[in-house]
Amino acid sequence: MAKFWGIGVGPGDSELLTVKAVNAIKQLDVLYAPQAHRGGASVAEKIAAPYLPTDLVIKRRHFPMVMDWATKEASWQRIAKEIIADVKAGQEVGFLTLGDASVYSTYSYIVALIKDEVAVETIAGIASYSQIAASLSTPLMLDEESLAIVPATIEPTQLARLIDDHDNVVIMKIATRFTQVYELLAQRGLLTETIVVEKASMEGQVVKTLNEYEPTAKLPYFTTAILKKSTKRHSKTN
Repeated sequence: MAKFWGIGVGPGDSELLTVKAVNAIKQLDVLYAPQAHRGGASVAEKIAAPYLPTDLVIKRRHFPMVMDWATKEASWQRIAKEIIADVKAGQEVGFLTLGDASVYSTYSYIVALIKDEVAVETIAGIASYSQIAASLSTPLMLDEESLAIVPATIEPTQLARLIDDHDNVVIMKIATRFTQVYELLAQRGLLTETIVVEKASMEGQVVKTLNEYEPTAKLPYFTTAILKKSTKRHSKTN
């Protein structure tokens, strides 16, 4: 029976796709991918490009990145109907998503609309923060430490509370609210303990501590920050 496959392609480096993701891609008949600006291939599609079958039908679709929920939902519903029709016609259909398919992915909204109509399989990918921690040889958590993974777009007082309450904090989408996040961390004396990575595992990757930036700096969209509070790190004694 044909399926709809949600495939996480990792943060940027094509070699970071899992074997399972590559095997799934190779059996696809149809691939749905976000349409990049000017109609070209999206970042996710470019990451997966080395593994795409030569006879694969690629359907690039526009997913509006707007605040209006009704506009986004109408787009998701149109695309979901198209996917359902393809799967019911006996085609193996895939959807590529950056990082992990279950982390801030449009795929989650699409699959919610179709999972009662067709078979679905979701394949995990490496999230940007996991790759960042690995590239720095730095643990995200140790012993009893806590970890919060949050978008910079949440309400400022909620973000401040999460920063205060956790030992380690991954701040995603930081480019959208950079000045606000910078000021929150500056007030707490945490600029030097926050690592900022632009374009993780992609060409042009940049790694800096937050204090190396100006408060009004403009960062690439694919930028993630990891805060590790050194004063709260636990050490074991024998």
